[in-house]
Amino acid sequence: MKNQNNYPRILFLFSDTGGGHRSAAEAIIEAIHLQYGNQFDIQMVDIFKDYAPLQLKYMPELYPKMVKVPHAWGLGYKVTNSHRSARIITASAYPYVRRSVRSLVRQNPCDVIVSVHPLAAAPILRVLGKNRPPFITVVTDLVSTHALWYHHQADLCLVPTETAWQRAINFGMDANKVKVVGLPVSDRFCIPPGNAAQIKQKLGWPEHLPVILLVGGGEGMGPLEKTAAAIAEARLPAALVIIAGRNRKLKERLQEKIWKIPTFIYGFVKEMPEFMRGADILVTKAGPGTISEALNAGLPMILYSRLPGQEEGNVSFVVDEGAGLWAPEPESIVQAISSWLSNPEMRQKAAAASLRLARPQAARQIAQIIIEQIHQPIIQLSDHHPLKSKTPT
Repeated sequence: MKNQNNYPRILFLFSDTGGGHRSAAEAIIEAIHLQYGNQFDIQMVDIFKDYAPLQLKYMPELYPKMVKVPHAWGLGYKVTNSHRSARIITASAYPYVRRSVRSLVRQNPCDVIVSVHPLAAAPILRVLGKNRPPFITVVTDLVSTHALWYHHQADLCLVPTETAWQRAINFGMDANKVKVVGLPVSDRFCIPPGNAAQIKQKLGWPEHLPVILLVGGGEGMGPLEKTAAAIAEARLPAALVIIAGRNRKLKERLQEKIWKIPTFIYGFVKEMPEFMRGADILVTKAGPGTISEALNAGLPMILYSRLPGQEEGNVSFVVDEGAGLWAPEPESIVQAISSWLSNPEMRQKAAAASLRLARPQAARQIAQIIIEQIHQPIIQLSDHHPLKSKTPT
């Protein structure tokens, strides 16, 4: 399928309903441009905002409110997380979304479809039928992946971890269709860790102190304020960097406080790759994107918050692999930080585990897999980062 410039078309399906769906798609698109230049016509479609029936168009706005009731969210996640439940959900919803999905398919002809959202596969594949372009699912949850991610008719399912691979097999997918590639993140997060002291100097942080980086995602979620206060009150021998994200009120409250240790407060920042490479300890909620970015930076983690269901496995993954600790209360966070500050070798061991788990080549590997599905000659411009596959045997 060609556009007016005679370029093959790639369609990305996403929605801003948590899970870093947009950022994953953008990371893959960036990797395509880095490796292949502008040889493709690439489109991003928000499956809810752009095409869903009226009542579903507001799902991206409703999602942050829904996850603020974590117990209800977790219960719903677990009750629906089976192959049978997934089929019931998609079959029940299809009559309601059929017309919208047909419009999406009709208005977006393409050579390959890449879905980074668990709700896209079933209705799209049903409308497309047999004579269709290749359909690739890129799973953006790390470990506790929902059954809706795994549709047996998808041509490929690209997953971030071996556990996600095993879940795909358990949910009935053909092992030949599932590949472990890692979670795609922006190329800026894939630069090898550099000289932390130089980065601290550039950012204006104390070079002689360990730096604790405290984040709560783009929206400043989780008990960020209480955690920051507890760290400061403990007068730990460290500097504290707080990222309030887009939460302006939180940033203002933090700026009004008098801090007992060197403290630096930021809103939404674009320098997070540098922040991670300059920091010594990351304190964060257990979001898949942040965890993957931290692994690439070789940054040891203390996880203080998780979304029931989809993020529970993230905590087990980080802790079991030795890359971090689970500390759900401000007091336990302070204890964990204090332990790492008193025993630098423990912190260094966790940092080494992070680097061992890192998959900085993920976005570029996914880009290459996508392009391989387009059956015509394509010129590869860049070969940065070796592409390696780690599919379990």
